[in-house]
Amino acid sequence: SPPAGAPPGSGALSPFDRRLKRKQKNWAALQAEPGKCDYLREEVGSRIADRVFDITRTFPLALDVGSGRGYIAQHLNKETIEKLIQVDIAENALKNAVESEIPTVSVVADEEFLPFKEDTFDLVVSSLRYIHQVLKPDGVFIGAMFGGDTLYELRCSLQLAELEREGGFSPHVSPFTAVSDLGHLLSRAGFNTLTVDTDEIQVNYPGLFELMEDLQGKYILCGNINVFSISMGESNCSWNRKPLLHRETMLAAAAIYREMYGNSDGSVPATFQIFYMIGWKFHESQARPAQRGSATVSFGDLAKIGGLLSTEKK
Repeated sequence: SPPAGAPPGSGALSPFDRRLKRKQKNWAALQAEPGKCDYLREEVGSRIADRVFDITRTFPLALDVGSGRGYIAQHLNKETIEKLIQVDIAENALKNAVESEIPTVSVVADEEFLPFKEDTFDLVVSSLRYIHQVLKPDGVFIGAMFGGDTLYELRCSLQLAELEREGGFSPHVSPFTAVSDLGHLLSRAGFNTLTVDTDEIQVNYPGLFELMEDLQGKYILCGNINVFSISMGESNCSWNRKPLLHRETMLAAAAIYREMYGNSDGSVPATFQIFYMIGWKFHESQARPAQRGSATVSFGDLAKIGGLLSTEKK
């Protein structure tokens, strides 16, 4: 059975405590100067918007799942999207949304249980679960999520320090997805004509504690960036999270971080790996792959043609 606090009737067990996630996001949205931690979300939002512009059509109705303060919407225009529904589990994030020229409607809802009818939206950006159902046929999903190498420097430093000082370690960073799994996940969700690419954003910090402070107000755009169990705003909400890290362990982790990954100027890098994905909902008008065995030219014939071309060049 699901842990206490898990959404009822969900069937599969979620690795995240959704009630805690809502509290974390609401807390982070109310912090003073939330914009000082927004650079990463705004950068990812800008790159998702670029992928929307690459599709040469106008979307009458679009949905931004896990919109936060509207980091994608601010980079879009009304010539591309006529109306945008922004959904987030945290009402405080929606109340503090940044301005956009697109007409928007805010809806407070759990992103994993969307309250919309089937075949409603022409475009969905951001999250993945239950999106295929609310897309119209020939609708497109464009999303981003943090990949498995995100904060690898931090995770390795924490694990080594905890092994050294406490004789074992627990997860302090929520699980991420491997790029090899994305195509399979999109296909299982019902999407076709898939595109998946990866990118990295590296940010330098004076040290581990400054990184932790910067992460205090962060949460993933289109997913979860759930980092520490102590003194963190949007922190680790995995069910098996550890309640705290000892001060001695944190000091050891800071030293290991600098020793293993430190830059020549004394700063330390933090890597954020981002997976971008595009998938379409099936429609009869879409081009289909040819049936197996329908080819009229064999690869052997193509090889012969290539040989003739090479001979002629000589």
